[in-house]
Amino acid sequence: MSSAAVADDQFATPTLDAESSSILQSVSSHGGYAYVRMATLAAAGDSRGAEAAHEMAWEQLHSGPWHSVLPVWRDAYSMSCLHVARFHCRDGEFKEALRVLDMGLIMGGMLLRGDLDSAIQIISAKSRGGGGEREGGKWRLVEDGEFNKAEVLRVLPVKSLTCKLVAKRSDLSLEGFLRDHFLAGSPVIISDGMAHWPASRKWNDVDYLRRVAGDRTVPVEVGNNYLCQEWKQELITFSQFLERISASSGVPTYLAQHPLFDQIIQLRNDICIPDYCCAGGGELRSLNAWFGPAGTVTPLHHDPHHNILAQVVGKKYIRLYSASLSEELYPHNETMLFNSSQVDLDDIDEKQFPKLHDLEFLDCILEEGEMLYIPPKWWHYVRSLTTSLSVSFWWNNDSGSSSMSS
Repeated sequence: MSSAAVADDQFATPTLDAESSSILQSVSSHGGYAYVRMATLAAAGDSRGAEAAHEMAWEQLHSGPWHSVLPVWRDAYSMSCLHVARFHCRDGEFKEALRVLDMGLIMGGMLLRGDLDSAIQIISAKSRGGGGEREGGKWRLVEDGEFNKAEVLRVLPVKSLTCKLVAKRSDLSLEGFLRDHFLAGSPVIISDGMAHWPASRKWNDVDYLRRVAGDRTVPVEVGNNYLCQEWKQELITFSQFLERISASSGVPTYLAQHPLFDQIIQLRNDICIPDYCCAGGGELRSLNAWFGPAGTVTPLHHDPHHNILAQVVGKKYIRLYSASLSEELYPHNETMLFNSSQVDLDDIDEKQFPKLHDLEFLDCILEEGEMLYIPPKWWHYVRSLTTSLSVSFWWNNDSGSSSMSS
C-alpha cells in the first residue's frame, strides 16, 4: 500500500514504500528467500504472511551474539513490525499494534525508524481514545513526607553521610562549571538547573505518565542488581511497570539505562539538555532513563564519560570514589565487568577487601530537582531512597565508549 492511498484506519510508511525493494533484495542476497516470499505476501494484504515474516526476522535477531546480527535483518525486522502492526490497526487492536511497533524501535534498524515513529504517534492517539483522568485527584508517584532520613540511614552502606559531602552550587555559570568542576575533575550538585523542565511538573503524576506512555512496551531489569545471579530482563508495558513500582513489594523492577526518550517523544519533550553538557566542546553520547522503586541499587562502578544525573522525581543516595582509587576498589577481572567493583557496599567483606576500609569518598542525597556532575572514571554507587525517576546525560570531548551508569 502506498502512502498516497492510506485508509483512515491505517498509517503512512513512505520510507518503507521507497526502500522495500532494496531491503528485500539485500535479504535475498543473504539467503532469506523465505522471508522475502512472506514479506511480499504481507505487502499484498496477507496477514499470515506478515506474521510469518515477523517470526523469521525475530529468529535471525536471535541467531547469535547481537553484534554478529547482519544489519539488514534488523531492517527486515522493522519492516515486518510495520506490516504486522498495520493488520492489528485494521482490526482495531491498537495496543497490540503499539507493542509490535515498539519492538521495531527497540530491536530493529534505523532505516525505517521514521515510519515506526510516525505510526506510533497515529496509533497512540487512537489507543488513548477518550480515557479520562483517575478519579480522586492526582495519583502521585512520591508523596510529600514519604522520606524518613533516620530510617534511610539504617539501610545505607556503613559510614554514609559521615564523611565529606558533595559540594552543592546554585546559579553555577557555564564558565564556573568548566573551571571548577569539568577541568578539575570535581563532582558537584547543581541545585537549580531543572526548574524550567516540564518534567518537573508532570512526572510525579501517574495519570500523565499513563496517558503519554502507558501502552508503550519497554525493557526492564528484574532483580536486586545486574551483578546478582537472579537478575533478568523483561519486556512489559509502561503501565505494568508503573504498577510494579507503586506496589513496592517483591523483587525490584528497574527501567535502567534505556534510551526511553528516543522511543517516547512526549517524554523527551519534557526534559532539556543542560548547557553544562557543552563543556569542553562536548558531544552528547547518550541520554538515558533510570526509573524504579525505592531500594533499587546500581553497584559500585565507573564510566568513561562525563555524566550529569538529573533527579526529576524522588531522592537517591550516591557515593563517589575518585578515579585515582581504582586499584583499591577491586575491579572485576572479567572483560564485561571491568568497570564494576567486586565490593558489595551493602555487605562489605573486609577480610576479602581490606583496602576499602580507610578510603575517602564523597556522598550525598540527591534531592528532587537537583543534578549531579560525575567526572569520567569516578566510581559511584547509587541507591533509590524513594520511587525515583532520573535522567542521565553522558558526553565527552573526545572519542569514547559507553558502559553501565546510574
